[in-house]
Amino acid sequence: MTGNEQTLPPATASAAYRICAMTICALVIGLGVSLAAIAFVEAVAWMNNALLISPRMRVQFDGSPWLITAATILVPVVGGLVVGVLLTRLSREKRALGPVDVLRSVQLALPPPGTRAGVLSTMAAVVSLGSGASVGQYGPLVYLGAMMGNILDRLNLRIPNFAAIAMSCGVAAAISTAFNAPIAGMVFAHEVVLRHYSIQAFAPTTVAAATGYVVANVVFERDALFLVQFSGVDHGYEFVLFGVLGLLAAGVAIGFMRLTLQCADLAARSAISPVLRPACAGLAVGITALWLPDVMGVGQEALRFATIEGAFQTWELALLVIAKIALTALCIGFGFAGGVFSPALLIGILFGALCWMLVDTTGLLATSGIVAYAICGMMAVTSAVIGAPLTTILIVFELTRNYDLTIAAMVAVVFSNLVSYRVYGRSLFDVQLARKGVDLSQGRDRARLSAQFVSDFLVDDVVMCTPNDPAGNVSRQAASAPWSEVFVLDGNSHLAGVFDTRNGAGDTSDPVSAFMKPVTLVFDETTTLATAMRQLEGFVGDVIPVVDAKSNRFVGMVTETAVIRAYLKATQDLRREENATA
Repeated sequence: MTGNEQTLPPATASAAYRICAMTICALVIGLGVSLAAIAFVEAVAWMNNALLISPRMRVQFDGSPWLITAATILVPVVGGLVVGVLLTRLSREKRALGPVDVLRSVQLALPPPGTRAGVLSTMAAVVSLGSGASVGQYGPLVYLGAMMGNILDRLNLRIPNFAAIAMSCGVAAAISTAFNAPIAGMVFAHEVVLRHYSIQAFAPTTVAAATGYVVANVVFERDALFLVQFSGVDHGYEFVLFGVLGLLAAGVAIGFMRLTLQCADLAARSAISPVLRPACAGLAVGITALWLPDVMGVGQEALRFATIEGAFQTWELALLVIAKIALTALCIGFGFAGGVFSPALLIGILFGALCWMLVDTTGLLATSGIVAYAICGMMAVTSAVIGAPLTTILIVFELTRNYDLTIAAMVAVVFSNLVSYRVYGRSLFDVQLARKGVDLSQGRDRARLSAQFVSDFLVDDVVMCTPNDPAGNVSRQAASAPWSEVFVLDGNSHLAGVFDTRNGAGDTSDPVSAFMKPVTLVFDETTTLATAMRQLEGFVGDVIPVVDAKSNRFVGMVTETAVIRAYLKATQDLRREENATA
């Protein structure tokens, strides 16, 4: 090496390695997820055509009404049976996987369900959507993206926070591909999945989202979700109407989310076998579709027609909103694999169009047309359901390239989220997680601490005694221990009290029962770090006993120092993750 040559400092070299490695991984994830997402959508479209679910194929077979009737009823039922077998017989998770599982893995730094379960869930989602179930495609695509990102995490690249970032890259690429909206994809990954904005995560998710957009929009030239023409808001008072529409949409979103969870509870309490539950929901879809065929599947045709004046009658819109809410809740609750993103889009756009028709029918106020109200309703309902107001606003802008329409949607989204957050929660995903014991409403640090248990920090050299043991002997036995408390157990290993060896009983032969005191603080194996830190306030001592919650038998003990150190480490890890630059 010559005198002019210099080597990079270790920290710089490490940062350069991380930047290059994460950029390459983001490109690979974006490319892989985009191709997989396109294949997913194409497989669903092929099944819809082959099974006479799509409107185009139903029109072609209009001369065979009995064939259309049989397909309408039987296809969702048979599809439900296939889904039931895939999920309950072949998958270890016994259920469909979706954004909730991604959130849980990222927020709690836990590994996601296995690849086998993810593949089976994706297959079940293709069958569900292909057979006309009233579920969405974006939820499965989100999990598909996260699953592919997690596969890349197995390379063990030794990059901090790589697992969460890799899954977020997959999610960003999936949303970008699905909507042709790279900015919205990147923001969705931060807003919904990561729940923070760090430079370390910002760059790779942007690369993955951009890659997904290039593959979908440039390479394959896929059509946008919908195309609208809007010249602008003609009247200033309409922004008040957009705000009112947002408030009403919040009520629709809350009703939709509550009904979805209620249907899941109903399915769990019912005597119907888990294998047959999706088929029962499929039967309800098929029967309803005989009169309202637009309730089947994703409903992209209905979504596009909703922005056209005269495409639907007022009563048709009202029936479709009610039917879509009920059937989507039933399908998801009873075990079909799919998401709520697409149904929320359809419910919202139909509701927005309905509101415009009701206003326009009165003739009291002039409006700017159906487009603005339909789009505002669509994004107001969707943002409340998925908890992503910024993402939905950006989706409008990237899809329509219309600034006035984006501002109108923003007003509706803001009012919708203000109400839904206060009344129900940030999103359906957050409420589902809370029902599983993961409460994100108190912040990421609280959720992370609530996922760690004090039983993971039990000490090995525990000194125990019985009430009848001589106090002097116990004191000498505990002399080498770093703490002075000895826990007293009865004959059934139940905690009887605590004996402090500093009380001057070191030379006496009196039994421990003469000196022991009641235990002031007891943990069990379900006590989390978050709970432990609250209970330690005002505690005086070195160690805390841990008992079995059911039998009350002594399990072990933890030190106050270990609990505090674990708490500090968890919070420091989160701050480091949120402020990482590379």
